[in-house]
Amino acid sequence: MTVRLSEGAIESLTKGTEVSNPVLQCVNIRKIDGGNGLSRFRVMMSDGLHTMSSFMLSTQLNPMAEQDQLAANCVCILKRSVTNVLKDGRRVIVILDMEVIKSADQMAGKIGDPTPYVEGQSKQQQSTAPAPTVRPLQPQNGSDGSMNRPSAQSFGKKPMAAPNTPGGSSKIVPIASLNPYQSKWTVRARVTNKSAIRTWSNSKGDGKLFSMELVDESGEIRATGFNHEVDKFYSLIEQGKVYYISKGSLKIANKQFSSLKNDYEMTLNGETSIIPCEDSHDVPKVQCDFVSIADLETREKDTIVDVIAVCKNTEDVTRIMTKNSREVSKRNIQLMDMSGKVIQLTMWGNDAETFDGSGQPILAIKGARLSDFGGRSLSTLYSSTVMINPDIPEAYKLRGWYDKEGHAIDGQSMTELRGPGGGGGNTNWKTLAEVKNEHLGHGDKADYFSCIATIVYIRKENCLYQACSSKDCNKKVVDQQNGMYRCEKCDKEFPDFKYRLMLSANVADFGDNQWVTCFQDSAETLLGQNAGYLGQLKDSNEAAFDEVFQHANFNTFVFRNRVKMETYNDESRIKVTVVDVKPVDHREYSKRLIINIRKLAAQ
Repeated sequence: MTVRLSEGAIESLTKGTEVSNPVLQCVNIRKIDGGNGLSRFRVMMSDGLHTMSSFMLSTQLNPMAEQDQLAANCVCILKRSVTNVLKDGRRVIVILDMEVIKSADQMAGKIGDPTPYVEGQSKQQQSTAPAPTVRPLQPQNGSDGSMNRPSAQSFGKKPMAAPNTPGGSSKIVPIASLNPYQSKWTVRARVTNKSAIRTWSNSKGDGKLFSMELVDESGEIRATGFNHEVDKFYSLIEQGKVYYISKGSLKIANKQFSSLKNDYEMTLNGETSIIPCEDSHDVPKVQCDFVSIADLETREKDTIVDVIAVCKNTEDVTRIMTKNSREVSKRNIQLMDMSGKVIQLTMWGNDAETFDGSGQPILAIKGARLSDFGGRSLSTLYSSTVMINPDIPEAYKLRGWYDKEGHAIDGQSMTELRGPGGGGGNTNWKTLAEVKNEHLGHGDKADYFSCIATIVYIRKENCLYQACSSKDCNKKVVDQQNGMYRCEKCDKEFPDFKYRLMLSANVADFGDNQWVTCFQDSAETLLGQNAGYLGQLKDSNEAAFDEVFQHANFNTFVFRNRVKMETYNDESRIKVTVVDVKPVDHREYSKRLIINIRKLAAQ
């Protein structure tokens, strides 16, 4: 089969008009190393009439060059490209999508006798060659087969021009083609995620920033505004809306703060213009590369992934204390997809507080972090986007599967469950005797285990203390005997305090018993009362106070515990701290017992 190249295509592309799927031959390809380790590939192409070396592969096409799919003499179809004008006036054609239709091995050599293209000096096009169909610059839409041909709606469209902005009359360019070498550009993009304003204070002064994630049909990019730009743009930007954005500065993306698939990131500056776009129906709402839950088992720890799944179970919100003594909200959710695997997702902050898991909604999470804590688990980040029942095909497909058959599947958990009940999965279940016989907690790191145990005795002496009333501090205060209470950590005096619990309890199962320490949340669960009410009882009604502790005895719970050898006054001893406590889900507990019985019977 004779291959016919699209003669005249190079001249048309260089002049800023787009050729419909031109057929070109790769003459040469050269790797250009980037300063931060990123590589780009520069390609010389021929249309049979001219050659030009100003073609550049977009980085998502790098594997084609690295795996030698794109090599000298191979023939390609350019499905999507965009022509950029650099500051010095030179033109670069960025290849966004292409397909090799004839490999280098299938070609005998160079087709025709092309000469280097010089602007304004074009060869006479051969009369026998079909003239390429050209149309003004317009990124092509679609996927799969639709990317191989222009749609009837877009064919012949004039290039979209940006509205009148301080940046000048620049054309709309796709996000995927943005790079630091462009002078004038405008993107038309949807804000898929907008952060809260963050502040900082150091020796250089105070400051603030916010970031947002932008998406169009070609790709996505992160944009950040600082100080003056926060005041100027933050109230203007609405998540989910589409804007014309121009004249930001571009730099190499810091992957520590962004999981988006773009080598660059945008910074808003004094010249930046952001104008709302009314006609936004054709701008995609989000770009996700969803990974099956089953495939997460083979991914590296701390990988940033996009997942879509059914919210199978939801735990209540809890409050935990961070290392810097800041109290934050968290919520654990069990997710299941069509692979039949279940994984735990931990939400933080406002997402955790506002999430409603009723009705088992579909959750799409963009930019979740994969952890090896408890086997495999996920966690949302500051930059994550959480979408509930999103209007995308993957969500409808998953909803149909779950309603038809998925709801009847228990699912195999990839996470060591710390949720309610006595459920199975890969949880490190131990009896209290096994904890001692296996010497848990004697290593360099703490060990964690779950058990089902009954409260035998709770010490009520010194179980309450007066703590600092400020929001993020729980340190014990000193009564100044003048109506004020001093917190040494905050270095302040307060007119009031709050009660906090620190219980020492003895719990037992069928084989042994163990003293454990319970702090605020777990202690309130065991006693069935909050610390403030208990403080009032202790001061006003000693009998009622004692009755609360008596009533708590001989109740059975699921305990999640941390065990570690600690040394105090040259004496080493095992300390068991309750991390979480939940009522027993007897249905799940029975399932686990049945599994254990079958394992014993098979031995």
